Amino acid sequence: MYTVIFGIAGCPTCKRAKEIAERLKNERDDFDFKYVDVQKDNVSKRDIEKSAGKKIESIPQIFIDEHYLGDFNAFEQFAKKELGLYST
Repeated sequence: MYTVIFGIAGCPTCKRAKEIAERLKNERDDFDFKYVDVQKDNVSKRDIEKSAGKKIESIPQIFIDEHYLGDFNAFEQFAKKELGLYST
């Protein structure tokens, strides 16, 4: 499973999404991710909207295996429900 997180420096939820992804990468053999800083990498809101197929209202935006998942809340819920995040 390959995840791409589109975020921005200084964004608290972007930082949390990256922390979750780092934890999953360390805990699971089937998870990897890339963090894209939209300002540094010159990715526009329109670029993300084109890939997502919908209007984007917030950052971060997350894609899993090239499929649009959604924002931080969607990613956290997916990680908990589907990937066992926080379960021991």
